[in-house]
Amino acid sequence: MSLDSVLATFEAEAAELLIDMESQLLALESGTAEPDAVHAIFRAAHTIKGSGGLFGFDTLVAFTHHVESLIDEMRDGTRAVSSALTSLLLRCCDEMGGLVSEALGRRERTQHDLMRAEGLVREIQSAMGLSSQVAVGADQTDSPSSDHSPLNTVETDQDFTTSESTWLVNVVFGDDVFRNALDPLSFIRYLGTLGTIEDIHTSLKDLPEFEQWDPENCYLEVSLRVRGVLDQEKVESAFGFVRDYCELEVTQEKLSHVHSLPTQQEVAVKPSEIKSIAPSAPAKPDASITNSIAPNTVAKSSAPESSFLRVEAEKLDHLINLIGELVIAGASCNLISSELRSTEMIEATSSVTTLIESIRDSALNLRMVQIGGTFNRFQRVVRDLSQELGKAIDLKISGAETDLDKAVVEKITDPLTHLVRNSIDHGIESREARIAADKSATGTLQLNAYHDSGNIVIEVADDGGGINVEKVRSKAIERGLITDNAILSDRDIRNLIFEPGFSTAESVTNVSGRGVGMDVVRRNIENLRGTIDIESTLGVGTTIRIRLPLTLAIIDGFLVGVGGAAFVVPLGMVLECIELRPDDLEHSHGRDFVNLRGEVLPFIRLSHLFNRQRSSERNETIVVVRYGSLSAGLVVDELLGDFQTVIKPLGRLFNKVKGISGSTILGNGNVALILDIPALINLAISREQFDPNMIPMAIQSSNGNHESRIYQ
Repeated sequence: MSLDSVLATFEAEAAELLIDMESQLLALESGTAEPDAVHAIFRAAHTIKGSGGLFGFDTLVAFTHHVESLIDEMRDGTRAVSSALTSLLLRCCDEMGGLVSEALGRRERTQHDLMRAEGLVREIQSAMGLSSQVAVGADQTDSPSSDHSPLNTVETDQDFTTSESTWLVNVVFGDDVFRNALDPLSFIRYLGTLGTIEDIHTSLKDLPEFEQWDPENCYLEVSLRVRGVLDQEKVESAFGFVRDYCELEVTQEKLSHVHSLPTQQEVAVKPSEIKSIAPSAPAKPDASITNSIAPNTVAKSSAPESSFLRVEAEKLDHLINLIGELVIAGASCNLISSELRSTEMIEATSSVTTLIESIRDSALNLRMVQIGGTFNRFQRVVRDLSQELGKAIDLKISGAETDLDKAVVEKITDPLTHLVRNSIDHGIESREARIAADKSATGTLQLNAYHDSGNIVIEVADDGGGINVEKVRSKAIERGLITDNAILSDRDIRNLIFEPGFSTAESVTNVSGRGVGMDVVRRNIENLRGTIDIESTLGVGTTIRIRLPLTLAIIDGFLVGVGGAAFVVPLGMVLECIELRPDDLEHSHGRDFVNLRGEVLPFIRLSHLFNRQRSSERNETIVVVRYGSLSAGLVVDELLGDFQTVIKPLGRLFNKVKGISGSTILGNGNVALILDIPALINLAISREQFDPNMIPMAIQSSNGNHESRIYQ
């Protein structure tokens, strides 16, 4: 385990803890929090502080200590929870996240950052009834570690007394400490933030002969005295992250005297604060390393084994890629066994294929995460933005348990943020306007997710004023996006809001008005092979619906042949297959549609679209596909059956090609193109602008009897 991987773990877990803190604070503010919410907030802050101390992130530790002190007063009931306090702590969460990034070198700390942090510390001190004696000047803010900075000092106008104790600590670090990227000095340094270290002695233990000396082994033993407001649990917790890699003995020397106001280091933590300084349990130690802990603390230090294992995303992606290659190799084996016509070979490859499918499904499930975590992040966005705009908005979340590929979740957050902000600013009216329209003064914003036909659908809905189609059309003409005589459906007009530079805002604000954002949303969704659509009713509200594939790696496909070439249709979008006979086209008046059991079905000939000559004189076949509420037909030469499809990107050169979403490799080594079904359905529908008077006549004069084969 390298230091980089340990820091990456710290960063990931700090981010999770900050998200949990934010969620709990929002629940406190709204009155929906669990009884132990304040304790959970305190534990999260304390864990970040403790872990930061292990790595020597002193500024993060100092700032979080002030936050922790305020939360502690809320926890023990001496400070009542209020909206003002939760607002302050939410800003402190943001600051802690910034300090983590700065500590890890993700960003540089500026003078403005320092002054903002010091301002928050002063607000904390004021909220706690403490009077800060610190003046912020140019000579005092040159360095974050300035002794005059409130980030590093606590000065109060109150005197109090505390009892101290002195503890004798002896720690023998195990051989594997260095191999696990652990620095013994960091634990001693953190212990120094809990009390005053005295009489420290170091020695080397069990040194072998020079020839057997392993430079990667740790031979260090440390003995010291630590004095402060400490109990045994607190002293031992300082070594929590290395507990399984050392022998630790902690004994109390004797109770010391009553002491007046201690220094910053001595006042850093109260006896009940430290539960565990490690963000997660370390790996299983070497068998040669043992623990020596006081008997009365064994029960406290034992923790239940975690049922989760953190795996680097790169390793998981590599596994998925290997399984993709295994799927292709399995398809090749199936093809060869079919050609050999060996019963034993066919049975063997069939068993292997079944196992490959199980491995594929299990591996893909490893990358699936619930979208609820992403949805919950918008509670803060809705809260802050509604306060900024002076609107009352209630956020409702449904479908939080819906699973989605982690790669898709990471890339959908920014588009969803734009849509949520747009709904709050443009969609939901002000309180006065809602009351005048006989609506509730509180608007509703709903985030919903569900599975549909092998896709995930994400909806952002509001009960606001809806989209004024005429206003959008006027703005589009004004900006030159369409002409005065352009004939567009309401759906097409609504989709104009996704054009670059388009905005209906009357003035530019911090939230909107520059025409930037919605075009990026559509581009990002399309890059994920998804689509976005808008439903809106004036005065009632708007629903923006995003459809995305469940995964970006492997899908079940349906293989079709057109002019000797193979194409793949996502199997989840295939409804049925019907034979296209010449008499089916007699009443279509030369248009590309057929009567399918009383419904008009537009179709598109793939041979014409991709300029392929038909490879057979037999009747063509229509593959009926559906995406959302829209259906269309794809006319093909032959049906080749289902096929496990490993999605390969086409490359930058083919990014603008319409109707193709990727490629795959067949068992015989040939390349097959994966069809972009949403784009093809829209193309088929847009080509056939039907005459409303002609369609009923065509349906009535066609028998509409088709023999169909259904693939699901």
